[in-house]
Amino acid sequence: MQKEIHPENYRLVVFKDMSNETQFITKSCAETKETIDVDGVEYPLFKLDVSNTSHPFYTGKSNVVDTAGRIDKFKNRFAKHLSK
Repeated sequence: MQKEIHPENYRLVVFKDMSNETQFITKSCAETKETIDVDGVEYPLFKLDVSNTSHPFYTGKSNVVDTAGRIDKFKNRFAKHLSK
């Protein structure tokens, strides 16, 4: 391996899917501000909105993760056009 080309903050990080509380540990350079204790070891924590355990493509379910309420906003706007 070449020297001095790899990032210095390459370390084990916990990635946590906030929609279903699934977490996994892998090496990453992701910037984190929080930490989490897993099996007595403290790791940096990176929070995810969607991962392979909650994404409809990987799960085969057609559920939609809507964190910003965009679907409800669309339905409300569309309902106004139907009532005319």
